Amino acid sequence: MANIKAAIKYIRKSRKNRIRNLAVKGNIKKLIKEAHKLIAAKNKDAAGAVNKAISAIDKAAENNRLHKNTAARKKSRLMAKLNAISTRKK
Repeated sequence: MANIKAAIKYIRKSRKNRIRNLAVKGNIKKLIKEAHKLIAAKNKDAAGAVNKAISAIDKAAENNRLHKNTAARKKSRLMAKLNAISTRKK
């Protein structure tokens, strides 16, 4: 354990941030899974679920919880799957 006051504070801060980051990332994973389920079932609500997931991903990237390229990749893959089922219907 660190014995310098600033280092102790930094450790405390990084623990709080880690918990916050894990909560945000867990929520994103949950939203993406829900969107994938609806897409696989070809449900009408799939677009709404994808929009909700994309919104959460954007917020996480904006607050540096996710890297911007990771966020872009996740959004791109979600939209590609959504577009794949919507083009098949036509």
